[in-house]
Amino acid sequence: MSSTRNKSEMLSELRTMLHDVLVAREQGQAAVKLGRAHGYIDGYMKALLDCGVATKKELLDVVSGERERVSGPAIRAVDEVSDSAIRAA
Repeated sequence: MSSTRNKSEMLSELRTMLHDVLVAREQGQAAVKLGRAHGYIDGYMKALLDCGVATKKELLDVVSGERERVSGPAIRAVDEVSDSAIRAA
């Protein structure tokens, strides 16, 4: 068995780390613990970039995808806003 990991395995590991830290943040974990986890994730992402395993866009897509899974979409879509709703605001 080879000790090298392929890109999909490495991005999957990043998703798991991000998911865990985002859930911990939602649950109100201590700032020290979260800071350490964020530092570990930052280092992992830097290594992926430096080794050419992933691009910045790919990493941003992974981060935004996990944030959305844990916290929901960053913005919500509005189908239609009536004139009366605008005046009421």
